[in-house]
Amino acid sequence: MADTKREIERKYESDDSGLPDLTGVAGVAAVIDKGVAHLDATYYDTADGRLAASSITLRRRTGGSDAGWHLKFPVAPGVRDEIRAPLSDTVPRALAGLVRSRVRDTALGPVVRLRSDRDLRDLTDADGRLLAEVGVDAVYAERLDGSGGQAQWTEIEVELADGGDPVFLDQVEKRLRKAGVRPSASSSKLARALAETAPAKTGPAPGKKKSGRKGKRGPAGPETAGDHVLEYLRAQRDAIVTLDPAVRRDMDDSVHSMRVATRRMRSALRSFGSVLDRSLTDPVGEELKWLAGELGVDRDQEVLTGRITGALGELPRNLVAGPVRTRLRTWSNARRGGSRRRLIAVLDGKRYLALLGTLDALIDTPPLRKAAAGDPRKVIAKAVRKDLAKLSGLVEQALDLPPGQERDLALHEARKKAKRTRYSAETATVPLGDPAAELARSMKSLQNLLGDHQDSVMARGALRELAVHAQTAGESGFTYGVLYGREELRAALDEAELPGAWAAARKAARI
Repeated sequence: MADTKREIERKYESDDSGLPDLTGVAGVAAVIDKGVAHLDATYYDTADGRLAASSITLRRRTGGSDAGWHLKFPVAPGVRDEIRAPLSDTVPRALAGLVRSRVRDTALGPVVRLRSDRDLRDLTDADGRLLAEVGVDAVYAERLDGSGGQAQWTEIEVELADGGDPVFLDQVEKRLRKAGVRPSASSSKLARALAETAPAKTGPAPGKKKSGRKGKRGPAGPETAGDHVLEYLRAQRDAIVTLDPAVRRDMDDSVHSMRVATRRMRSALRSFGSVLDRSLTDPVGEELKWLAGELGVDRDQEVLTGRITGALGELPRNLVAGPVRTRLRTWSNARRGGSRRRLIAVLDGKRYLALLGTLDALIDTPPLRKAAAGDPRKVIAKAVRKDLAKLSGLVEQALDLPPGQERDLALHEARKKAKRTRYSAETATVPLGDPAAELARSMKSLQNLLGDHQDSVMARGALRELAVHAQTAGESGFTYGVLYGREELRAALDEAELPGAWAAARKAARI
């Protein structure tokens, strides 16, 4: 079973003088010698270095106090999430799944072996609490691809104790710099090993996968309409790939963020049909729609549960009749548990991996149309205005309908079109500047209002379902009725606010 640790550390160059005296660091009461640990780590990657290209490391290490498999994802400079699994002969399934979006069907194999003699010190405070571990590592690196590349170096590694204040690392660094020690030029041992053991050649650097067209860029960035659209699509593709392991780990907001990226990409393919041939991109859009739907099963349940739980928490006690909270929790867990298992199965499936490959191909060899070479201020602005005109028709249609199911459906369609207009405006922010940014903001506000209305519609459906379950079990349905009535009122207030919000959005439409 894998577990996760947030690793906050800094690396420094070292010479034969070893570790400077750290007893003068603020807060350090003692520097405790922990002896020398002999570490032996084999790093795994694809033959073309896909993990290294994303600053991800996967290793099997023996020796020390944490022998086993370690998978590290970058979070920020000097900060990584380390997922650990017990020692085994092959890559653990749990860790292999977390890199599948990058590795796809390509095999993982050993690429570098690092053997280190780590002279370890614990920095503790006056109460004996660990502040940080400091190791002086004598490293021997060996490339395992048959090239015979080898390297040796010594470095100092300072790792903050769990729950420690990162400011403490600043104090340690201040002392190290005063002693003439400088930060390492490499972000990790693996990065340094790959660089120093690489055979001399003129092609792409190790870990860098050669790709196709990246978009023509001038001194100020993308030049053509096609450049801007492809840059937007590339950002969404990268977001999907990067968020995949976070979704698998069930990290906060990861499912929502990945779903948004799929929607942004699909929206761009539909909005910019003058730039990209829709006869070729529409099938891609359908697959993105499928993925967004699968992600939505989990996300929609999360939103529903949060909304109903929040509304229940606002009710006075005398309006809560029966085991409402228990029933809500049971209902939510049952639905989410099933959807969670389904989502992981989707991410492990062939259809999803095929979609990732299709997205790569779309960006590397895009089906560009004639307008792709045009002025982005004209081509992209025209596409945004077209989206805005369609949205206008949907909003006006919804406002003309009486309250009820038909209006709810019309407002939901308007919400989807507001999202599309917002996303096309986002694509236009670089070539069109402030007007496009202002439109994107106004569309987000309109989308949020319409989204709240749609969430109310969904919540009322869930409350009806909960009430039926409660009544079948002989429980009171009173509280569900109260919550239903409040949702009706909330939806009515949203509808009353819509004309003003739409007027503000139209005012912002100066593209």
